[in-house]
Amino acid sequence: MKKYKRILIIRTDRIGDVVLSTPVIKALRDNFPSAYIAMMVSPFTRELVEGNPFLDEVIVYDKANKQKGFVNNLRFILALRKKRFDLAVILHSTNRVNIIAFLAGIKYRAGYSRRLGLLLTKNIPYSKYKGEKHEVEYNLDILRAIGAKITDVSLYIPKDENSEKWADALLAWHDIKKDDKFIVLHPSASCLSRMWPVEKFAQVANRLISLYHTKIVIVSGNNDIILARKLFEQINSSAINLAGKTNLMQLVSILRRAGLMISNDSGPVHIAVACGLPVVVLFGRSQPGISPKRWGPLGSQDIVLHKKVGCAICLAHDCKNNFLCLKSIEVDDVLQAVDRILKVC
Repeated sequence: MKKYKRILIIRTDRIGDVVLSTPVIKALRDNFPSAYIAMMVSPFTRELVEGNPFLDEVIVYDKANKQKGFVNNLRFILALRKKRFDLAVILHSTNRVNIIAFLAGIKYRAGYSRRLGLLLTKNIPYSKYKGEKHEVEYNLDILRAIGAKITDVSLYIPKDENSEKWADALLAWHDIKKDDKFIVLHPSASCLSRMWPVEKFAQVANRLISLYHTKIVIVSGNNDIILARKLFEQINSSAINLAGKTNLMQLVSILRRAGLMISNDSGPVHIAVACGLPVVVLFGRSQPGISPKRWGPLGSQDIVLHKKVGCAICLAHDCKNNFLCLKSIEVDDVLQAVDRILKVC
């Protein structure tokens, strides 16, 4: 195995993808303890890796704003070139990032053979669409291909002290004590084919309050504030609606203090796992490449609810069956999963 001195990890896609990339950071540090290791991410995932003790630098690539257009991309590439990285670990190959790594003069470039894969020096056959293993393992396979040994696959998000203090103050304001194990509901997702009906979320919330006398906290991003408010208005008892009111690290701090989360298939699921929070995840789509086998939670107590409804081909967000796979998950299925987790927690 070559002794790389300056390593750049590239993962410029979404929240969950970056969280599932954190074992790569630790593995690179374990295998190259004296190397300078940086990670290139999008602006909206930066907070997830800033403060990671195994990274020396976080480089933000903002293709929608600061790095928009040819001239700005050229400036970014020239700045990257000055950093003299000798290895790029490209976890999600796109035409753009493969070109950037090539033009930045990074001698060794490892990744999957798709989207201008000819620009890579270590080309791994692309088979993620088969969904034969978890995304974490697909990420680590790139390191295995360059000779690295893997001993730890756990997810990691550093603590942000300001967010920790904010979460303590917020929960105290709502009369939630440190020992109170409240339940978090995350009703949003990146597309309709991942979203369980909000009415069923509300039924679950009301039953949980009745059964366990628990507090309910609703979280979501800015895009689903209306959806979260619809859920909030259907909950009979007082719930706390934090939809659109937290930044990423504040969400992390809230999840660190919860007892359980119920969520659609989405990035916050993997944040919860990194925080050690048990999760009940509602999965719909059945294509191998986007199935629970590849994208499910990794926690030992987590439960995935996924109904196969006989679709020969899954059309995802173009579903012609009114998202039957999701709607086949019943309120009682979720309540039984919650009960199983709470009995061992």
